[in-house]
Amino acid sequence: MAAEPGASHIPWMDQVSVAGSTGNQHHAEPSGHAAPLRDHVVREPPRRILVADDHPDNIQLLRARLEARGYIIESAVDGEDALERIYESPPDLILLDVMMPKVDGMEVLRRLKADRTLPFIPIILQTALDSSEHMIQGLDAGADDYIAKPINFRELEARVKSLLRIKALQMDLAARERELSEANDRLLAVSRIDGLTGVDNRRYLEERLHEMWGHAQRLHEPLAVVMCDIDHFKRVNDRYGHQAGDVVLKQFSQLLQDAAREIDRVGRYGGEEFMLLLPGTVLDSAVTFAERVRQDVEHHTFTFDDGELRRTMSCGVAAWPHPRISNQDALIKAADDALYVAKETGRNRVIRFDSTEFNEHTASTEEDDEVPR
Repeated sequence: MAAEPGASHIPWMDQVSVAGSTGNQHHAEPSGHAAPLRDHVVREPPRRILVADDHPDNIQLLRARLEARGYIIESAVDGEDALERIYESPPDLILLDVMMPKVDGMEVLRRLKADRTLPFIPIILQTALDSSEHMIQGLDAGADDYIAKPINFRELEARVKSLLRIKALQMDLAARERELSEANDRLLAVSRIDGLTGVDNRRYLEERLHEMWGHAQRLHEPLAVVMCDIDHFKRVNDRYGHQAGDVVLKQFSQLLQDAAREIDRVGRYGGEEFMLLLPGTVLDSAVTFAERVRQDVEHHTFTFDDGELRRTMSCGVAAWPHPRISNQDALIKAADDALYVAKETGRNRVIRFDSTEFNEHTASTEEDDEVPR
């Protein structure tokens, strides 16, 4: 085959070098300078191009020309063959003939561009010289470029190089977007999680309560809140140090998480006080749950580097629907007031906010707070 005019000019040689040619280069290199530079060259793997054409002569001609430029050439003889090869191992670029048996090039093009599971694959449509209609249809269907037959190989090389640059930029952009998304996910997690215990922090817990309250209101489903507190926690820090106190908080939060269901939320409300959100849970069931957790904590031995200790917990429980609760703030206050009563009446106990014990203690406290006229 006769050499194409201009085929050995510098642009072709540049492409060979970039694509990773192993041919000898007869250039004088100043001693002590060229070799270190060569050591730092990062060579990208050769690009894979799929040539889909039902004429073997066309495939062989394109293979010879493109492989000489360092590309890896794969071939398909019809549309079905092309689709199978693409889904098996997506190439970096596709040279797609319009007129092919079984599945024509237009249909292959439409299927590939409609499939969001595939990566971006530039497609150059090969059309007959006088087939402007095919060219327009192909571009409308999503082809990234076209080239007319008979093919001008210098033009083809320029189009291939241009589209591969675009693909590289797209891949780089996608990688940066993934990195940004992952960074945002990490920041979001940090903004929602208590740094010490790993459970929800107060802000995120209140956001979830807002969502659960709205859901409960719409569907008329119950929603319970349990406020709990480690009894005499200050003594742990005073006697064993804050590091031991941190260990106790971590183990305590783990006990709460182990007892909770997947749909429940466990969070640190502040200091040694924790809050649990129990969607779909009536007041009696929430009290039963809190009592079970209280027993788990009472029988648990907290261990740390310098020793071990036992602690108890106090709980306050409230739930909606209830005549005394009209909004989510009232729900939290009711559970918090019940926790206060549990602390005031001896600790290591569960108090429901509408119990006789709660009402009597609250009434007596109000009487004590009255100022004589």
